[in-house]
Amino acid sequence: MGNLDARIEGLTSQAAGERLTADGWGELVELTALRGHVRGRIDEAERAASLAEAFVEQTPRDPRPLLARARLAGLFHRFAAALDDLDAAAALGLDRRTVDEERAAVCQAVGQYDEALALLRQGLSRRQDFRTLGAMARWHAESGEADEAETWFLAARSAYRGVSPFPVAVLEFQCGQMRLTQGGLVRARTWLESAASRLPSYVPAEGHLAETDAAEGRTAVAIEHLRRLAMASDDPDYATRLAHLLGKSEASAEARFWRAHAGARYEELMARHPEAYADHAAEFWLTVGGDPQRALRLARHNLVLRATPRAHALVDRAMRRVGQCR
Repeated sequence: MGNLDARIEGLTSQAAGERLTADGWGELVELTALRGHVRGRIDEAERAASLAEAFVEQTPRDPRPLLARARLAGLFHRFAAALDDLDAAAALGLDRRTVDEERAAVCQAVGQYDEALALLRQGLSRRQDFRTLGAMARWHAESGEADEAETWFLAARSAYRGVSPFPVAVLEFQCGQMRLTQGGLVRARTWLESAASRLPSYVPAEGHLAETDAAEGRTAVAIEHLRRLAMASDDPDYATRLAHLLGKSEASAEARFWRAHAGARYEELMARHPEAYADHAAEFWLTVGGDPQRALRLARHNLVLRATPRAHALVDRAMRRVGQCR
């Protein structure tokens, strides 16, 4: 992480002095977004998006800044804007493999699984490496095929030829997240602990490890873990989980504090990025937020944006909760 910070600082200094090359701009955007993910910092992702906009302004006839901006648009669930930038990048000569990979990611995110699979298979027919194998693993994970997905995750990890721990740690986190979502606590812990051992400051992995602790009955351990993450991260998801566990353990005063903190933060995020946080905000209001009607409105908004099984399930849960409250 120290090396990552130093590299970002060096690139930022070059940008301020107008000495940053196009490759340097692309690296700065990518590394800033990566640091935001690893540290659980939404403000870093927002900074990466601002840098991507500046990159486009610096070199408007180069496809690389459009690719960078498309990736950040996808991160914030602005999928139409992402596809527009990918079309523009392709017109400026961006290689087909990269365009197809990014389009597949967008198609998958909005629930167009057949289209995504066709693009991913084209990529595999050209080359089987860490990127293409990992993309196929994520497709199977999103499709609910956990065992098949894990086979692809293992193949991707074996194919990695780099020296940085970041890509492998992120891959392991994704597999652990999949296993946890589908209730496989033992396998989830194995993958998440591997990711956290590569990057001891990997906040999302630590957050899901706290979730496994709670599911296995180690509530006090999970609360202590989440308390630290909620203070370090500006992502209200950790405060939400902490408030939920504190409420169950009858620590009502602290639970109210973190519930209010998460609610205020979701208000801020929904004002700036409604597409990206509608599902998370719906989950908050459906649980510790205590407003199922509001949760249902947000869940339906999310479903319009991305018709995935998870989005449908969230709407169903909210509808049942509203029905129970009548």
